[in-house]
Amino acid sequence: MVALFLSLVLAHLLGDFLLQPTTWVKDKKKKKIKSKYLYFHVGLHLVLLLITTQFNSNYFLGIIFIVLSHFGIDCTKLYFEKKKTAKLWFFTDQLLHLAVIAIVVYCYFPYEIPISSLYSQQNLALITALVLVTYVSSIVLKVLLSKWSEQIIKKDNDDTNNAGKYIGILERLFIFFFVVMNFWEGIGFLLAAKSIFRFGDLKESKDVRLTEYILIGTLLSFGLGILCAMLYKSFL
Repeated sequence: MVALFLSLVLAHLLGDFLLQPTTWVKDKKKKKIKSKYLYFHVGLHLVLLLITTQFNSNYFLGIIFIVLSHFGIDCTKLYFEKKKTAKLWFFTDQLLHLAVIAIVVYCYFPYEIPISSLYSQQNLALITALVLVTYVSSIVLKVLLSKWSEQIIKKDNDDTNNAGKYIGILERLFIFFFVVMNFWEGIGFLLAAKSIFRFGDLKESKDVRLTEYILIGTLLSFGLGILCAMLYKSFL
């Protein structure tokens, strides 16, 4: 079962990423179903699936199903994808392809999805900790730093597309897993790296409030990341 799953996923990754030129992608978006590269792309997947499964005739029916579904999913994406929804369609497209592969593997090797195990104490603690360290912490930081952020926003109205929010989430996730793995040196490295990137902004701005905002925000973010990780470890 595992060998078949990995073979099908490998074929998908090679066909969708490694062996698909940018020119193919642009032509498909422009001409859609009339693009010859759409059919080249599907044909490439067929060849790759046959190679990774070693031309085993037992899997021919499953391969045909994957190829036809791949064509249908890609066509749907090409016609419904817009500039604003490009990211959503990218991930939806990939999830649908993987779901088809999972269905094909299930048809050959029936398996059970251990849904009940998701409700174990360890998993519930992990999910709770991840929610806390990401979005809950973002809201807490926003409230705590409102005094400084309001002053900075009045002075600088540039739209950052919430980049700082997502940088903070990734930052705390790294800290969380560093603490869980007892890799405390990683936190020091992360702090040093952030300081280097922020040094230019602080040096050029000469704004005390911006400096205070960044320093306090960084320390609070790191502290919340460490706190969530320590709470999670205490529940294990």
